[in-house]
Amino acid sequence: MDIESSYRTALAHHQQGQLAQAEALYRKVLEASPRHADALHYLGVIYHQNKQHELAIETIAKALAIKPNNSDFLSNQALALKAAGRLDEAINTLKLALKHAPDDLDIHYNLGNAYAEHHQYQGAAICYRRILQDYPQDEDLKQALCHALQASGNEHQQAGHYAKAESAYQEAIGIMSNDAALYYNLGNAQRELGKPAEAAQAYLKAIQLSPSDADAYNNLGNVQRELGDLAAAIASYEKALDINPKLYHAKVHLVHQKQHICDWNNLDKEINEIRDLVKNVPEAQISPFAFLSMPNTTTQEQKQCANHWLKNRYASAFKQGRTLAFKYKNNPGSSHQKLRIGYLSADFRLHPLASLIAELIELHDRSAFEVYAYSYGIDDQSAERKRIETAFDHFVDIRARSIADAASKINQDEIDILVDLTGFTQTSRSQIVALRPAPINVSWLGFPGTMGDLEGERLFDYILSDAFITPPTEASAYAEKLALLPYTYQPNDTKRPIGKTKTRVEYGLPEHGFVFCCFNQTFKILPEVFDCWMKVLKQVPNSVLWLLECNKWAKANLIREAERRGVEKERLIFAPRVSMADHMARQPCADLFLDTKPYNAHTTTSDALWMGLPVLTCAGDTFASRVAGSLLKAANLDELITTTLSDYENKALALATNPEALDRIKARLNKHNTKLPLFNPSKFAMDLESQYQEIWSAYTKH
Repeated sequence: MDIESSYRTALAHHQQGQLAQAEALYRKVLEASPRHADALHYLGVIYHQNKQHELAIETIAKALAIKPNNSDFLSNQALALKAAGRLDEAINTLKLALKHAPDDLDIHYNLGNAYAEHHQYQGAAICYRRILQDYPQDEDLKQALCHALQASGNEHQQAGHYAKAESAYQEAIGIMSNDAALYYNLGNAQRELGKPAEAAQAYLKAIQLSPSDADAYNNLGNVQRELGDLAAAIASYEKALDINPKLYHAKVHLVHQKQHICDWNNLDKEINEIRDLVKNVPEAQISPFAFLSMPNTTTQEQKQCANHWLKNRYASAFKQGRTLAFKYKNNPGSSHQKLRIGYLSADFRLHPLASLIAELIELHDRSAFEVYAYSYGIDDQSAERKRIETAFDHFVDIRARSIADAASKINQDEIDILVDLTGFTQTSRSQIVALRPAPINVSWLGFPGTMGDLEGERLFDYILSDAFITPPTEASAYAEKLALLPYTYQPNDTKRPIGKTKTRVEYGLPEHGFVFCCFNQTFKILPEVFDCWMKVLKQVPNSVLWLLECNKWAKANLIREAERRGVEKERLIFAPRVSMADHMARQPCADLFLDTKPYNAHTTTSDALWMGLPVLTCAGDTFASRVAGSLLKAANLDELITTTLSDYENKALALATNPEALDRIKARLNKHNTKLPLFNPSKFAMDLESQYQEIWSAYTKH
């Protein structure tokens, strides 16, 4: 028998697809020459073609024992490994084959496919790019690379690596520019990166390619809102709902933006529809933050809304947290002497949150506490940012980290109590908390309400509050345990900068007459409270209402609503946006701050009181509707807390027509009086630290 002649005949049969004849001849060759590596190799290939993958792997391994560096053998064995579901081994075998044949494009292609099947899309993209260098017009390769890049971008996006996601999507678009999904995903990444203008262009391109994409219209509305074009945002939300009436989160965005521009047409009807969604459609994805501001919502409804939000948006984070199962080194019998407090926020910058906590952080008792900041917001290079960075013992920028990486960092730092200062607001990354990197999670300041639970599993162990905001009788409305501070839940900064106060006339106010004001954002202004304001204005001659000019649409709508109620437009005066120092300075030119309901002034209340401006509030039942009352109690001004709108209206009228009574209140308020609990940051720091120690003690005894 001529072995090589028989081998060539077998190979010819093989190439013609005559597998049975080829197999028989390969076997004869191997009977005569058991170490014929090529015959072993191709016999293994036939086994693979016949779906006998394990036998193929074993047979090609024998060929490799004879010729260990043969790239063809390695490549075909890898295909059998891949078919057998042994992807890791297949990838490693193909990588070895490439070492011996780095220019073999078939191996690059097979490795790319193996990477893609194993969801290792970055590796797949590298392989496909290499082949496209030689075959730049190959449409199948372009498609494969685009798929790998899009999948890689999606993985980066889910992990919180938004810059990498953006890069992947942009590269894919450069190859195939007619895929609407690529532009949609690019817009999502750019929005997360704080690039709303670029994101808007990406969404517009997605809509151009796919005009019936309701989600693209919804997300376009989100970035238009961030860019300040609220009318365009509303139009985008309306278009999204025209396409898909069941895109319920677009409905919430629409109603919330109508609140921002004070468009109250059909408001009660639309809010009741949203309340019904919270009650009856758990998958509706109603934003808990938007829901807070809507009138007549109850604490129990808000809890239900938060629970649904967790189920819709946080379930994977809870699951990942259970998988990661972080260990806590500082268990009872502490491995470090000081209690480690980690503060998590996007707002360590020029932002009300930073102005509230800066002095508190500076005053923490360093003999007993070590304080960490975990910042995932922008560095705006402001003086406030620099101050807050200096205030912490450790300032850790986690903006570029994924959710899991950020949680790992917190766990590595052995944080004992993790305090989330952002909650369900626009920039939330509370998924970090869901991974449980610290033994105790606390919600504070950022979100005025419960953060809910996922089928009984709390996101936060505690919510920091006080007995006025969250009476113990309301504990069932909160998923968290109530950790109550003795006076108020809100800290204050006695070092905040204040500009130079000008005259009333310089602010566009009348030199004489009573000045009511409300410097709340316009989404908090609702018809019932506005009715009270207009009634009071009509009963107090020469009085005006001084409002914050948040946007041109709200200004026009509020003027129109005033005129409908018989109040001349000249009696509404709008304060332009200025620096915080200048805003503080102008407040003493007002006589009485009229609060909103159900979403009170929060930081805005303490700002006014610090500047000697009394605030009149109407407390409701929800957290957000009781904050101003808490602050007034801490300023010893309980008489400025009402509980019905009729009492609120009567009190406003009484104070405006009795200047002596108002002067007595101002004298008691005593601008910058640090003896008041509200403006005693040293006392607040001690009270907060006592709460932290009680929380930790309860944990260590558990």
